[in-house]
Amino acid sequence: MSGTFGEGFPGAGMWEAMNQLRGQFEQKVGPRMGRGDVRAAVLALLAEGPMHGYQIIREIEERSGGSWKPSPGSVYPTLQLLADEGLISSEESNGRKTYSLTDAGREAQTGAAPWEAPKERGNHGALPKAGFELAQAAAQVGRSGSAEQVARAVTVLDEARRKLYSILAQD
Repeated sequence: MSGTFGEGFPGAGMWEAMNQLRGQFEQKVGPRMGRGDVRAAVLALLAEGPMHGYQIIREIEERSGGSWKPSPGSVYPTLQLLADEGLISSEESNGRKTYSLTDAGREAQTGAAPWEAPKERGNHGALPKAGFELAQAAAQVGRSGSAEQVARAVTVLDEARRKLYSILAQD
């Protein structure tokens, strides 16, 4: 079978729609965070205790439900900037720098962490991830399922779409 869903299969339209959805989520899984969000995230995490850079990246990813994993290229310069501002200090141990908040850093750390704060643009971290995973499952059924399984998948997806719209209609 080729990379596209054959026209002869039931649900060919569903396959194309899911491929488009999957493509959108592959490009933009999770919210796009700004530079200030990395700063706020680092301060929020260090308020809980000392960490090294890799721990900070891993914690942000974990706490955002996997929807946000800042690159080392954004975290390490932020750590250097915070150190230059006197908000954090670093200590080297076993070849790793561990960062801690200073008193000034504790005063600067206010508000909710970026993964806890609602985004005005309506981009909620778990939703794109769930949509991507749904697209992957639908694509798998489309690639390897029987005609009956594909038809059942189309029914499930139609019902899910109706339920999603009903959530919006409730308020």
